[in-house]
Formats: sequence, C-alpha cells, structure tokens
Amino acid sequence: MNQEVKTLKSVLLMSSSRKGHLGYLEHATDQIHALLKHGKQTILFIPYAGVTFSYDSYEAMVKPVFESLGYQLKSIHHFADPIAAVKNAQVIAVGGGNTFALLRRMYDAKIVDLITERVNAGVPYIGWSAGSNVACPSIRTTNDMPIIEPPSLKSLGLIPFQINPHFISGKPVGHNGESREERLAEFLCINPTEELVALPEGTALLVNDDTAMILGEFDALHLKQAVDNKEVVEKLITGKSFKLSMIKGVFN
Repeated sequence: MNQEVKTLKSVLLMSSSRKGHLGYLEHATDQIHALLKHGKQTILFIPYAGVTFSYDSYEAMVKPVFESLGYQLKSIHHFADPIAAVKNAQVIAVGGGNTFALLRRMYDAKIVDLITERVNAGVPYIGWSAGSNVACPSIRTTNDMPIIEPPSLKSLGLIPFQINPHFISGKPVGHNGESREERLAEFLCINPTEELVALPEGTALLVNDDTAMILGEFDALHLKQAVDNKEVVEKLITGKSFKLSMIKGVFN
C-alpha cells in the first residue's frame, strides 16, 4: 500500500531588506539559501508593496540579488494573468514597502487565498518587511500607515501568530510618541489571548512545517500578556528551534 507523503510548509520571513550599512538583501544570503537550498528554481516576485517607485524598478533591484545566489526571478506584473502565475509558481517572494498597499493589491488581484493554498501545498515563500507582515493571520502589527484600505486586515495566515518586523527597542532622542514596545503592548492588551514575535532588523523567522528557528545575528523577542496586564518578554535564541504552537495566535 502506498503511503501518502506529507507536504511540508517552507517559509522565510525576514525583518528587513537591509541590515545596518549593508546593501539590499546583502545580509540575507545564508537565510535565503536556508530556505531554497541552492535549488534550481524560478521565483515569482510580488512587488505590490512598492508605492513611490515602479514595479519595473523594484524588480530591477531585487532580481540581481537572487540571480547572484543562483536563482531566477520574474515579477508577477509581467504576467497577463496573476492567478495563473501564482498557480504555476515554484517559489513565491513578496517584497517590502507599504503593507496596506500590498494587501489591497493582492486582494484586487484575487491571489490572497491562492497564495495561502500554494504555500500550504509546499511552495516555498520568502517575505521581507511588508512581505513578512502579510504572512501573519492579519496585518495588525505592521508599522506602516494605512495609506489605502484593503477589503480586510486578514492576510495569508502562513503562520499562526503575529510578527513585528523592523523591531527597534526604545525611543529616539526627542521622540515623545509611543515606543515600539508600547505599541505592541497595546496590541496585547486588546488581544490578550494572542502573542507575537518582534524581529530586529537583519533577523528572520525560518519555518519548516510546524517548527521554526530565528536566523541572524540578534535574538528575537516573544511578547505576551501577563495576568496583571504587563508585558512578558522572552528571548527566542538565534539558531534554536521551537514549535510554532509555542506562540499563541488566532490559529492555535
């Protein structure tokens, strides 16, 4: 009797496209290879988060990076049928920019549920910044302005919990608004049954089926609500695997 082979989900969620003074995705070489494993794949790039520059310009910035690593890449805007492009994709990569614009354009192209379906069926997914935000159950923990309204805040749900990319602790000198910690504490206060992961710039969350690992130089933070409405912060150590179910979200 033939046994059914279980399809594994493969997802790489990078906090940022840059780290410090390094060039575009220059820090991410090992992270990308950790997902794609040097395979001969063509990546379908989704540039919908770009707002102040063209999709051609965005592709021209991203494509040489992946080609230098041995992967081919083509942007979805070259395809007459974006649905067919996603259905035939070997790898899906979603770049950063404005998360609200990204999700709105994905809904307009009718590819939100389809991307989820394809990734759950084993198609590798790479996101950075906004592209990582939309991999969560919703975009409620993005840092971006809502410059346009998507039909819903519900996004791809590739992982069961929220993440916050570009996480920087504390406040810049002279800044009198809320810190990132205070903003995330607001999320936890409103959503006490959920937890989240804060990803410092340069770090990434690598997901293999139901197990995850932090990649990069810095540890990530696991934030959750305490009984007395104070934040509990635990470190997710770089290179140490953990079960996705360890972090509470809307799907677990």
